[in-house]
Amino acid sequence: MDERFRKELEADGWRIGTVQEFLGLTDAEAAYIHIRHELGREFRARRGQGGMTQAELAELIGSSQSRVAKMEKGDPSVSLDLLIQGLLNIGATVQEIGAIIAAAEPPKPLNRASETADGSAAAAD
Repeated sequence: MDERFRKELEADGWRIGTVQEFLGLTDAEAAYIHIRHELGREFRARRGQGGMTQAELAELIGSSQSRVAKMEKGDPSVSLDLLIQGLLNIGATVQEIGAIIAAAEPPKPLNRASETADGSAAAAD
């Protein structure tokens, strides 16, 4: 966000924060969501690289086209087990999946001052 615009918003009483702060997520919850998102993104990318349709991939992994669509979007109704199993079935190695998980860090907060619980200003990480 443009620094001047951010300052104008804050001067008008708006509070600038992260999605994690807005939703009240713990660091663990934010990390879990980000891991799911990254695994789904990789699933979608590999399907595209293989030139398969969702229906073709569904047949390959023994699922439905709608379930593949949900896997690609990181739908919470799709278990991590199914996502990982699907990735393995389309050629991902355990090491590649581990690297995706290891690299899946949630976005860092903006470098700005934020209020702590007692109302004092504290620098963001």
